[in-house]
Amino acid sequence: MTVIDRPTPVEIAGTLTAAEWMQRTLFTAIGRVPDAILRRVVPPVVNSDRDAMAPEIALLMKAAAAGPDFSDGTLAEARASMDNDCRVFADDAPAMDVADIALPSGIRASLYRPARRSDGLVVFLHGGGFVLGSRAGYDAPVRLIADRAGVAVLSVEYRLAPEARFPGPVDDAAEAWRFAVEHASEWGIDPQRIILLGDSAGANLCAVLANDLAGEERRPLMQVLMYPVVDAVGTHSSRTEFADNPALTAKQIAWLSGLYLPEGHSEWDPRVSPLHAVDLSGAPPTLITVAGFDPLRDEAIAYAQRLAAAGVPTRLMREGGLVHGYISLTRISRAARDAVDRVADAIAGALG
Repeated sequence: MTVIDRPTPVEIAGTLTAAEWMQRTLFTAIGRVPDAILRRVVPPVVNSDRDAMAPEIALLMKAAAAGPDFSDGTLAEARASMDNDCRVFADDAPAMDVADIALPSGIRASLYRPARRSDGLVVFLHGGGFVLGSRAGYDAPVRLIADRAGVAVLSVEYRLAPEARFPGPVDDAAEAWRFAVEHASEWGIDPQRIILLGDSAGANLCAVLANDLAGEERRPLMQVLMYPVVDAVGTHSSRTEFADNPALTAKQIAWLSGLYLPEGHSEWDPRVSPLHAVDLSGAPPTLITVAGFDPLRDEAIAYAQRLAAAGVPTRLMREGGLVHGYISLTRISRAARDAVDRVADAIAGALG
């Protein structure tokens, strides 16, 4: 989704431009209008399951549809666009201690520690199709979840494709897991109480990692997969129904996948498409969230069904009025904020 003119990469680290402030202010104001009023002026958008899109999201999607498509530009422009969207719609987030950490391979991570926290840890892997996204872009969502759940969060800056195609990001996720387990005690964390959390591509990395750890002594306490991509084969009906949804289009999915997978690599590989793993019985207890207007919705539901059939305690949380990437829309959408709060509450519940 891109709803503003493409910035240059230099603009990412700077303050918001005048145009960005205007857009942020406009959509923030729209998001504070009561739903009952918005629904009177915004034409209803309904999917085949009879879910109604949240009206503030419908307005945002209309604006996004008129904007440029990041997959038509350069890689640098696409990365700048995603980080820019994250900055424009970033929620007000609580202050807390944040430490910058270098892992042995050189990749970096941020350790967020809210004032009130349990002895658990969340290892967070951001979305962006394995190609886009950053720790900085996801700073606000991570702070919101850490604060509400009362848990430390390790946000990982895994390498991106095409500089690091598959299995580069998978390897980085595994390194981050090992690093977290090894250093948990010095952070005041019980290594038996580590939760994996990711959205979109980050959720894919969490699922692949959790399956790879099935036979290990130290395994995740839980995995939380927010609107995950779990089937690169892409034959599910939601891929067709929402192929033109500006939050994530079929064209963008194809562009991102082409940059992530090495030439000739099979999309059926379960470390690319965990839905096609032969055995999922070793996965940890799982929470999967889906958005009603997301091309990835049906594959995530199918993954939840397969986990449950394999005997894995599984909860599916359907956010019918939302779109892909809603973790970064909490400033302008009460529905998105409530959905993210439900994820944080589930994490807090798992940690007791």
